Amino acid sequence: MIISNKISTRIRYAETDQMGVVYHGNYAQFLEMGRTELLRSIGVSYKNMEDNGIMLPVITMTINYKKSAYYDELIFIETSLEKLPTVKIDFKYEITNEKREVLATANVVLAFVSKDTRKPIKCPEYILKKLQNSL
Repeated sequence: MIISNKISTRIRYAETDQMGVVYHGNYAQFLEMGRTELLRSIGVSYKNMEDNGIMLPVITMTINYKKSAYYDELIFIETSLEKLPTVKIDFKYEITNEKREVLATANVVLAFVSKDTRKPIKCPEYILKKLQNSL
């Protein structure tokens, strides 16, 4: 693993169904929060990338649900990168609760794409340098 970051969030009522269980579709937002904060932790923001003509669309997302998360529960989203990105960047996740029970594991792959051409591009050098400096 080259870098890892952990954040927490409390489950809001609007994120749950009638049984107080987190609706499965909301996990995609938790994963986005995790990767955004991992990148921010090394000094890279989505806004800066977009301002510089780079987009990061999701190309694959796999979520393995292990246990339910519930309303008002504090959860932890650990996001990691196991290798340096190329044209793609591959994030791994583990979501746990306060009891350290694994609620879900996930993998999301995004591609670096030029905003102008909408074609894949290599990971910008400044991002690679920031990742290497964080080792």
